[in-house]
Amino acid sequence: MASADFMPGPVCLIENTEGQLVANQDALNILSAITQPVVVVAIAGSSRTGKSYLMNRLAGEKEGERAGWEKRGGFSLGSTMQSHTKGIWMWCMPHPKKPNHTLVLLDTEGLGDVEKGDNQNDSWIFALAILLSSTFVYNNTGTIDQQAMDKLHYVTELSDQIRAKSSPNDSKVDDSDNFVSFFPVFVWTLRDFCLDLEVNGQPITADEYLERSLKLKQETDPKSKSFNEARLCIQKFFPKTKCFVFDRPTQRKYLKHLGQLQDKDLNPEFTEQVAEFCSYILSQSSAKTISGGITVNGPRLRSLVQTFVNSISSGDLPCMENAVLAMAEKQNSAAVQKAIAHYDQQMGQKVQLPTETVQELLDLHMASEREAIKIFMKNAFKDVDHSFQKLLRDQLEAKRDDFYNQNMKVSSDCCKALLQDIFGPLEEDVKQGTFSKPGGYHLFIQKIKELKEKYYQVPKKGIQAEEMLIEYLQSKEDLAVGLVQNDQSLTEKEKEIEVQCIKSESAEAANKMLLETKKKNEEMIKHKDKSFQEHLKQLTERMEKEKAQLMAEQQRILDLKLKEQTQILEEIGKRMNELHRDLRYSRRMYKSTCNIL
Repeated sequence: MASADFMPGPVCLIENTEGQLVANQDALNILSAITQPVVVVAIAGSSRTGKSYLMNRLAGEKEGERAGWEKRGGFSLGSTMQSHTKGIWMWCMPHPKKPNHTLVLLDTEGLGDVEKGDNQNDSWIFALAILLSSTFVYNNTGTIDQQAMDKLHYVTELSDQIRAKSSPNDSKVDDSDNFVSFFPVFVWTLRDFCLDLEVNGQPITADEYLERSLKLKQETDPKSKSFNEARLCIQKFFPKTKCFVFDRPTQRKYLKHLGQLQDKDLNPEFTEQVAEFCSYILSQSSAKTISGGITVNGPRLRSLVQTFVNSISSGDLPCMENAVLAMAEKQNSAAVQKAIAHYDQQMGQKVQLPTETVQELLDLHMASEREAIKIFMKNAFKDVDHSFQKLLRDQLEAKRDDFYNQNMKVSSDCCKALLQDIFGPLEEDVKQGTFSKPGGYHLFIQKIKELKEKYYQVPKKGIQAEEMLIEYLQSKEDLAVGLVQNDQSLTEKEKEIEVQCIKSESAEAANKMLLETKKKNEEMIKHKDKSFQEHLKQLTERMEKEKAQLMAEQQRILDLKLKEQTQILEEIGKRMNELHRDLRYSRRMYKSTCNIL
């Protein structure tokens, strides 16, 4: 994202028309342009509970509701019982507290809208908000009581709406065990909260209030299981929870104009609570990551949106593993193209054909190839079976071979033209009979030596210089033999010796050509081995990095599960202590009763 003015207001990311979810292409294009890591904050909850107001405050939007969306004033607030937000709306901006990060705010349509009456559609909106965010805000009014938990039935439905693996076990619960590896932080915001935060006369924090509200019942009867269901899912699925409470912002008659009110017109406690909420979200929310600790940027978020929405539209369950693989395929393909483009740019700038040696060209190729591999490794991830790196290697090898062949051709063409220019007059003299006289053969040989020297002195002939000269001279072998035979100054014996010398020199030149070709082939083989070793080195480094990331991710999941189990054991321990205390009390009461009797 270039600047704060890049996206002055929200756009619809996922349209919800007659129960059908469709990704908006304009919004997807905006995501494609964001190369920075994205911190994605999504909010969901019942209609008319002030979700959009909180998101506008996170965005720094204080000017309130504008006259129409065309002015892009912020998330629409509305002032009636009718829900304003439809689908999922997106607002992207430079993160105010995290340099080189982009803040992406997602405002969802109200859950449980009586006009819509479609619980399945609400469940998809809820699931998408969770899948796309790094911090998920659940907003509702009042307190955390059983009624509030019952409204949060969307959490209990997640295991029926989302898959972690493309081929899960028969038990969906087993698959849902992996949710914690990619689920966001869960923030519960309570609007118009009217209770005192205290227990037994002692003050408690909002987080402690949430923790107490999420405590499980140890009984196993159906009523207790129903009581525990949403609470257990929140504890199990989300890596971290947080709670904020808000007083009523102003008198009821002014609530419909909330977006237009200045802070001085609001309840001071509410203003302070909103400021605390915004400070926490902006400072503590992390960049969106997916399984394996992969950081999500704009194009990756776009890929997630497309994959999840397409899955829902086709009747499938959104699957994180499939989404990651689809994202990896797109990004790895783009990474190959980016690496090849960099290689082409570097070679285009550095290579001047023809090169004087094969090694000179191969060195330039190796340097450009090394940079291209690094670019690929930087931009690729989850390259299953290393197929994309192999594709890159094959393309780089093809480009190297193409440069080699071009180098040969440019050198050959250059040398042919030079030979014609230098030896052309000699050929003309032969035609004119200049050497058809006694002593003409030795005169011809002397001229050949002079012209060869002249040829050698011309620079930048390339790697075919010697071969093309040898090939040219071999083409004149019959001419030289004819001049020997016609030279009347030579005896028959001398002619025989000269012819033998010509053939011997020709054979030696042919052998020299073979040695030159062998040398070039050996250089290519040696280079191919070096190239393979470079790919292997980069691959090994990447595998070690991915292994470390995987181990860290697995350890994080184990720690979260251990924390969850520890909390359960602590609850059991507390319950056991309470039972022992009740038992002791019952015994004392029994003894007292017996004594009285």
